[in-house]
Amino acid sequence: MRLSLPTAMMDPMSSASGSSVEDRQVAGFLAAATSRPTGLVIEGQAGIGKTTLWMSLLEQARDRGFRVLTARVGQAESVMAFAALADLLGDLEPARFARLPSLQLLALDRVLLRAGADGPATDQRVVAAGFLNVLHTLADGAPVLVAIDDAQWLDGSSRAAIEFAVRRLKGAFGVLITERCEPGEGTAAGWMHLDRPDGLHRVTVRPLTIRQLHGVLSERLGRTFSRPTVLRIAEISGGNPFFAIELARAIGDGPAAADQPLPATLAEVVRHRIGLLDDEVRSLLLSVACVAEPTVELLADANGISTAELVRLVEQIEADGIVTLEGNRVRFTHPLLASGVYADAGPTVRRAMHRRLSAVETQPELKARHLALGAANADDEIFTALDRAADAARARGAPAAAAELVDLAIGLGGDNPLRRIKAAENHFLAGDTAQAGAIVSAAAETMEPGILRAMAFSQLAMVRMYQNEHDSAVELLRKALDDAVGNPAITVTVLLRLSFALNSSGELDDARRHVRDAVKLAEELGIPGLTSAALSWSVHVNFQCGRGLDHAALDRARELYDSTLDVPIIFRAPFVHALALSWTGRLEQAHRELTAAREICIERGAESDMMAIAGFLAINHVWRGQLAEAAAEAAEAVERAEQLGGDDVLIIPMTVRAAVAAYAGRVDEARADARWVLVAMKNRSSSHVADWPGMTLCFLEESLGNHREALDALDSTFLSTGRPPVTELMYAWHLPDVIEAMVGVGRLDDAEFLTAALEHNGLEHGRTWMKAVGARCRAMLLAAHGDVTAAETMAHQAMAEHEGLPMPFERARTQLILGQLQRRLRQKHTAAANLTEALQQFEQLGTPLWARRAQAELARAVVTPNDDLSQLTPSEQQVAEMAASGATNKDIAASMFISTKTVEHNLTKIYRKLGIGSRAELGRRMDRARSNTL
Repeated sequence: MRLSLPTAMMDPMSSASGSSVEDRQVAGFLAAATSRPTGLVIEGQAGIGKTTLWMSLLEQARDRGFRVLTARVGQAESVMAFAALADLLGDLEPARFARLPSLQLLALDRVLLRAGADGPATDQRVVAAGFLNVLHTLADGAPVLVAIDDAQWLDGSSRAAIEFAVRRLKGAFGVLITERCEPGEGTAAGWMHLDRPDGLHRVTVRPLTIRQLHGVLSERLGRTFSRPTVLRIAEISGGNPFFAIELARAIGDGPAAADQPLPATLAEVVRHRIGLLDDEVRSLLLSVACVAEPTVELLADANGISTAELVRLVEQIEADGIVTLEGNRVRFTHPLLASGVYADAGPTVRRAMHRRLSAVETQPELKARHLALGAANADDEIFTALDRAADAARARGAPAAAAELVDLAIGLGGDNPLRRIKAAENHFLAGDTAQAGAIVSAAAETMEPGILRAMAFSQLAMVRMYQNEHDSAVELLRKALDDAVGNPAITVTVLLRLSFALNSSGELDDARRHVRDAVKLAEELGIPGLTSAALSWSVHVNFQCGRGLDHAALDRARELYDSTLDVPIIFRAPFVHALALSWTGRLEQAHRELTAAREICIERGAESDMMAIAGFLAINHVWRGQLAEAAAEAAEAVERAEQLGGDDVLIIPMTVRAAVAAYAGRVDEARADARWVLVAMKNRSSSHVADWPGMTLCFLEESLGNHREALDALDSTFLSTGRPPVTELMYAWHLPDVIEAMVGVGRLDDAEFLTAALEHNGLEHGRTWMKAVGARCRAMLLAAHGDVTAAETMAHQAMAEHEGLPMPFERARTQLILGQLQRRLRQKHTAAANLTEALQQFEQLGTPLWARRAQAELARAVVTPNDDLSQLTPSEQQVAEMAASGATNKDIAASMFISTKTVEHNLTKIYRKLGIGSRAELGRRMDRARSNTL
């Protein structure tokens, strides 16, 4: 929502009543923020009065009991990373940080310059997570207002942390931002996303009316102006109050004032005012404009005077309304004055001032910036300072600042391949993948073969994988592998990335081969953390390929694990171990370890990792029969993916949500999510689990009893390879559905092929799930071939396997098959008991589609009088109903797990008992019997 407000409406010196609709709606921002996250962006031209409105709202918030955190961002070229974030946090009591995890505490101490380089390097995600944690701690006692003036000048590192936190606020929060821009052209609303779409509002501060302008000029300057003069000022200024006040200052007294020439632009009027100052004052003002934190001590040193003399000069200028002294900081009364001073000084004078500031600045990052800004071209001293400052900024969790510093060095003539690679890495970590790709791509084209080019290709491949271009990444990493010969450490990294890219492209054999080489080389290097990462990924890839779980390798990976090594979560041994537990049926322990892994990710602010864990937890809950918990985890995974942005990130969470909906019987939701995933995946590189939406739709259609539709939903090209498929639970949970559908349509040879694979692999790898569902599928096949007695025996075997498997839904499905078979064998009471228990289990689990199936089977197992059809057995009634509906003998046989000869025999008995001789007569008799029951 965008509103337009007159500046004078919120001006303390305005006589406006403040009772307009816009005023009430702006006041409503604070009211809404007392209960839920609410944002307000105040936008408008320079000098229009945004800060006046902003400050008025701050006072109102304090009066309402808000805890207010503020940052007033200045337009300075030498800004420290996290400068605005430090302002927001700077006035908080130390106790507010006491409950932070150690990594987050260290990160925020570094933001506030209370900690140095000792300890592990800080990831920018940890900074953001720590900031969010502090905000939620503050909100325990009162609503919180985060207020930022002139957000267009936010340093990149602060903006990243603030954007992260704002998206995830829960509770009573207000976010108040001003932004200098033309109406509707600001960027703040583009990155300031709240957890609900209607939570963000924008207001545009519009120019003053002539009447309001006259009142403001009189009150601010203590003078009265004639109406022609006010009209002239209004015409030139366009109602901009700052411009108008400066124009009025330039008008002298006396009769000739009305005809006095006035500056035509805001920049000109500012330049005119600055031009009236003497050189000493202008030099002091330039030093203030050159730094983001202009303290009295720093300014005195830069200007070569005592602090007392500096204070005297500041107070002199303060009387003219140009600057103000706040504690030991000197601030311009308006940012336009600062930019005017800086622009008016000219490049030569500005460079000289930056050199003076570099000599007195103690912070390495700011010192390096001043050195760079003070030079037309650089020398080794400046390059060294910039490189060290970039490394320090990266270690503080500010890759955006690190990228700026390296870019400064490149721009000053320090362009070389290593700096290009570092710049790309920092831009990539800061989230600017397009810039990272452009920088490193240009560098790689001019490099000679060797280690640096290998690093460049490897970095560019990371960008391509992030953009979901896995085939391109594979090509780049193959080149990097050739260039990395002779450097084992780089080679291991390239091999791991190449294996990962190949796995994402579905080239599993090559992925296995390269990770095997990575493990061997990492072991030779003797770097524990790197060896752990290689072993973990090797275990994962081999498991995907159906080669079982290498317990020894996984145990060694856990022993060597180094938590400080920054690698993708799928290379981390604790996470791989948790997945292995889940995928091999040890679901309770897997849940505990996945939950523990999530807590670590929360501390690190690893959003993409938390999203992945939420998805895996959802699947774990489904298998354990906890659909409500599964739905909550799936919703969290989708929410986190939406916060990260982009359809690529949403694919896996939406797939998981579709599967949960299918189990819960929410047919339309499951189909909608699965089809969204299919569209999103179109023209993207495939992965080993790329047919999950097909697997979900296959399960859904089979749940509805639609055998052919179930098979049509699935990509069954794996059957054409002639090789048995991977049957591990994670990748084959749909195989029992496929087999049941194949039996239903008479594709018994294909069903036999898949069932044999489940049985064989279950025995070879000791997988209880494979043995249980394999026996169930074998029972269905035996029944389809007419051996119902052997089928019942096999179903009992499947039930015995289920005793060691904490998957109640799968057990209920097997019990449903057992009841069906017992009904065929006329074990009426036993069949009814098993079908009743299966029905109760399905109802308890919240799987209505399967409850209906169990209910239908139970009805067939109980013989009830039904006109002259009561003389038919339940099995004969079922055959009669299907034949009357038009089903062929083959369809009836497949559905009831009997042979076609048995169907023919049953039809002969049915015709004899009912005294009819054709299917047409059977149809009429069945219709009459149904009408009699209505």
